[in-house]
Amino acid sequence: MKNPVYWVVLTGISIAFIQQGLPVRSQGESQSDNKQMDNITIRQGETLFLSCSQGDLVTHTAWLNRSSILYAGEDKWSVDPRVSLVTLNQDEFTIKIEDVDLADEGQYICAVQTSSRPRTTSVHIIVQVPPKIVNLSKDLLVNEGSNVTLMCLANGKPEPAIVWRMLSPSDDSVSSDNEVLEIPFISRSRAGVYECTAANEIAVDTQTVELTVNYAPSVSDGRDVGVTLGQRGVLYCEADAVPEADFEWYRDDRRIFNGFDGIEIEDAGGLSKLTFFNVSEADYGNYSCVAINKLGSANTSIVLYEMTSSDVEQTAFENRDFWEGPGAVQDGNSGTSTVFTPTCLLLILLLQLLLKF
Repeated sequence: MKNPVYWVVLTGISIAFIQQGLPVRSQGESQSDNKQMDNITIRQGETLFLSCSQGDLVTHTAWLNRSSILYAGEDKWSVDPRVSLVTLNQDEFTIKIEDVDLADEGQYICAVQTSSRPRTTSVHIIVQVPPKIVNLSKDLLVNEGSNVTLMCLANGKPEPAIVWRMLSPSDDSVSSDNEVLEIPFISRSRAGVYECTAANEIAVDTQTVELTVNYAPSVSDGRDVGVTLGQRGVLYCEADAVPEADFEWYRDDRRIFNGFDGIEIEDAGGLSKLTFFNVSEADYGNYSCVAINKLGSANTSIVLYEMTSSDVEQTAFENRDFWEGPGAVQDGNSGTSTVFTPTCLLLILLLQLLLKF
């Protein structure tokens, strides 16, 4: 005699086993028991265990996912390698699904056929998925005054909440509680790093966008510099610009190049220095510094004037710091400080007096 064959008929959550040669029980007959368990929530990537009790006189048993049979007794019907049998005995029928994914969400049914009537237990599985940012604006390079839109899209279950904020430099006034951050007529102060955060009750995902704002140069006011003949003099020009500015120096309408007449021009970032190593009478006059980038230019004027010995003497007397221990005398606008002690100061004053005779 052949082994008995059974079929599974699924209507809603009711299942009746039809063994060959036996009558079929309909869904409405009172001899079938249906039990609905509380929903089970599990996170994506975890292992799900499904278990139901057997009881006495069980003839057939099966686990189903919606309309697909996973296991019928010890026989595996599912082709999914993640599904396996854990326990099957008179008291318990347990299977497991490893590395649970969103496609595994739904209703699972344990169907048990006893000698007298079928019994089903159903449970709904909810799969939670941590948020993942899947579409983010790339780093942007814009000109000052442009309108900027930053986009951040994320997946997850429950649906993640998205928040934009200005991360560096930190500015709480620049933020958004949705996928889009709009920055109209952007200014240079809005340049920096922006952070998108996608969060749900499972986890948080963050990514950043760097926003660079180009703007035309602005130049600090030049400070006139007084230098005695034969001494070293330095003119400074400082500019703020993105991209960094190129510098040009002029004497009247004539451009000055590095190495011209013993003059050295040194640029470092937003600062340019024009250095005279041995100031002559011909060097005194008005100089212009021009800072240039692709968005515009700005300029300032600086006067290199002669400082006589009496001017040096007067400046020394006006500077009280000379008499209060070690001090410093600024060389015009150069920012270079020379340290003197009271003894050195007296020697300088004596030398200036001798030069008059």
